[in-house]
Amino acid sequence: MMTTSRPKALLRSLLVSYLLSAVLLLALSFAFYKLKCGEPQINLAVCAIYAAACLTGGFLSGKAVGSRRFFWGLLTGLLYFAVLAAASFATGNGMPADTSRMTTVLALCAAGGTIGGMLS
Repeated sequence: MMTTSRPKALLRSLLVSYLLSAVLLLALSFAFYKLKCGEPQINLAVCAIYAAACLTGGFLSGKAVGSRRFFWGLLTGLLYFAVLAAASFATGNGMPADTSRMTTVLALCAAGGTIGGMLS
């Protein structure tokens, strides 16, 4: 088995996480368009997608690195959130007013990545 460098493994796991997010969010938007669901259901599903993407990314980074897998999973989740927050900040009107939602998403991303790393 060929070992990859840690930054390369981390970047690869983040790329997979974002690709998974894109596919799942596209499917979610189509499903909710057809079902005509409300905002609370959409917010819950989007948070679940973020957690699943971080879990997958944490699993992949932990598997690739092999040691201190929980740390690499946590780092994957935190970087996933950082890029997500930066993109949101760049395309929106600055910092969102709802900091509790942002804190919840941060916790979900960190926990998802950590659990994924520990399961690897």
